[in-house]
Formats: sequence, structure tokens, C-alpha cells
Amino acid sequence: MNRLPVTEKLAVNKYELDEGHPHIAVNEEVCRAKCKNLACLYVCPANVYSEQNGRIMADWAGCLECGTCLVACPSDALQWVYPRGGFGVIYRSG
Repeated sequence: MNRLPVTEKLAVNKYELDEGHPHIAVNEEVCRAKCKNLACLYVCPANVYSEQNGRIMADWAGCLECGTCLVACPSDALQWVYPRGGFGVIYRSG
């Protein structure tokens, strides 16, 4: 059975970036005050979220637009909307 690493599977998708218009934002105040488990770091299938110097960062350019992070964030620290029309992930098989 051919098992590709996640990074290679994600590379099959195409991403149309909407530079200057991120569709994900992390509310740092709410995140620090209310979030204890940092679930977004573990549930995102595309590893969009990372922790850097005690801050949660979102690399929105690689987002699969699945919404898992919204479900997993108990503190509502994430502002997430679909990208504007014509932008975001374009799924393709291959």
C-alpha cells in the first residue's frame, strides 16, 4: 500500500492566495485568557496552526477550509470565514 506523508497529500491541492485578506485570525487576548488545551494545534489536518513564542499563529495560506478548528476551539478565539470567491483551496485528485 502506498502511504504518502500528509505534506505530499496536501501538495496535490492547489491554493489561490488572496494576499492581504486572511480568512483566519486568532484573537490573542481571548486565546491566552480562556484556552487551556490549545486544541487548534492538534486537530487541524493541514497543520495551519503553530505556537511561536507563546503565541498561536495561523498560516491561513494552507487552510483546507474544513472548519475543524472552529469546532475544537472552546474559547471562540478564532475568527474564520470562507475566503472570497475565487480564492482558497482548490481540491484536485492526482
